[in-house]
Parts: sequence; structure tokens; C-alpha cells
Amino acid sequence: MKQQLPTTPGPIGVFDSGYGGLTILSKIRKALPQYDYIYLGDNARTPYGTRSFEIVYEFTLQAVTKLFEMGCHLVILACNTASAKALRSVQTNDLPNMDPTRRVLGVIRPTVECIDTITSSRHVGVLATAGTIKSESYPLEIHKLFPDIRVHGEACPLWVPLVENNEAEGDGTDYFVRKYIDELLAKDELIDTVILGCTHYPLLLPKIQKYMPENITTVAQGELVADSLKDYLHRHPEMDRKCTKGGNCTYYTTEAEDKFIESASTFLNQEVSVQRIEL
Repeated sequence: MKQQLPTTPGPIGVFDSGYGGLTILSKIRKALPQYDYIYLGDNARTPYGTRSFEIVYEFTLQAVTKLFEMGCHLVILACNTASAKALRSVQTNDLPNMDPTRRVLGVIRPTVECIDTITSSRHVGVLATAGTIKSESYPLEIHKLFPDIRVHGEACPLWVPLVENNEAEGDGTDYFVRKYIDELLAKDELIDTVILGCTHYPLLLPKIQKYMPENITTVAQGELVADSLKDYLHRHPEMDRKCTKGGNCTYYTTEAEDKFIESASTFLNQEVSVQRIEL
């Protein structure tokens, strides 16, 4: 039976498997402060990066459904793994049955749309989780738009744990930042642009820039996704009207509240109140 979802205007939903999506949320709120937001972190089941396509899809659909039930008409998957492994299935298989007027957007497409204007050599690198690299979402999306650009990816399995254990500025982190950068650049010496394909990685940016050659441009996602969302709402006034504008943000987690508050402060540089929910 088709589920009845709230039809009145509601907040914009922002979902991530962990805490990295908070870096996207902060940039979105900076660009669009007037809107209301719900942030949902599936922190109890993170990380998604090592999970199968089927499980990531199942978990992501549960989160999207929950945000729709909370009144969101528009949901941003502020998670590269969910965008890579689940977005297309949710858009194609589930939205038409749930509510064809609602929208779910990811972070990969807005990131690659601008690559054409950044790379001169037409050789691009991607640093991301194992799941995102294995999905080949970045090469596929880039080649759809810019068939001539060559793309190489490198999985960075230890970067997320380092960030989530508050080691982003630790001395031991340098080794692993340098290691993955060197391994990526060894694949193609013509790379002049590197995409940070994980929302945790901006917290490692000082160290990434330390070991990235000066002639290579490092592309973080937050501002690109925020600009893309701003453009989307401008181009779709019918969706803009379904988004409430009170400047508020509510946080939900599937993990214990105190754990979320402690970790979220690392990403937002402020304390937030959060409510625990089940998916």
C-alpha cells in the first residue's frame, strides 16, 4: 500500500552515514541560511564505505523514507558512498512509488560538473573510500559529461577512521596522507586536479595540501554542492515553495546522543543538540 507522506512544506533533509556530511551541511547553511534543515546521521551503522551495494541501498532508502516522513520534500545524500551505491536506485525504483514530486540528490554530480573548468591536462585523480572507488561513480559521471578526461582513483581506507578518532591533526596521520597521495599520483604523472571524494576529507585539508604538489588543484565538495543546491532551487521554484524558511536546523542520529555531540563538534566547531531515532 502506498504510504501517505506529509504534503505541507518542510525542511530540506541532509543525510550521511556518519559525520562527514556535516561538512556539506555547514557549507549549504552558509550559502542558504534562510532554509530549515534536518540532518540525519546513521552513525550506529557507519561506515558505509566497506558495505555491499545492496546493504548501502537498503540503509539509504530507510533514511530517505524517514526524512520524507519527517516532512522533507527534498533530500540531499551528503555521502559519497550512498550517492555512488544507492542514489540511482532510489531515484529510479522508489521515488515513483513513494511520491514522484519528491527529490533525492547526491554529491557526486555537482562535484564533477565543474571539473572541465579546472583541469588543463584533462587528467584527474580521485581520493575516496574503497566503496566509492570500487563503484567507479566518479569516472562514469565524468565521462558522461567530459569523455576526453582521464580519471584515476585511489582508495584511502584509513582517512575516515583517523578523522573520526580526532587524529586529523596528529603527527601519525601525515604518513597515511602522504602514502595515498603518492600512490594516486604514481598512476598518472599528468594529473593536475584531485577530487576529495569523501565528505570527511576536508578536515584533512591542511595535511593534504602539505603533501599535494603545488601545481595540482585539490577540489573539496562542500561549496560545490551548496552552489549546486542554490542553483537547483532557483531553477525549480515548485520545490523551493515546498521548503520552509525559518533558518533552523534539527539533528538526528541512530547512535547515542552524547557520542554524536562529541564527534559533531569536531566537524562543526560548535555544540549541537541531537535526538536519537531508529530507522
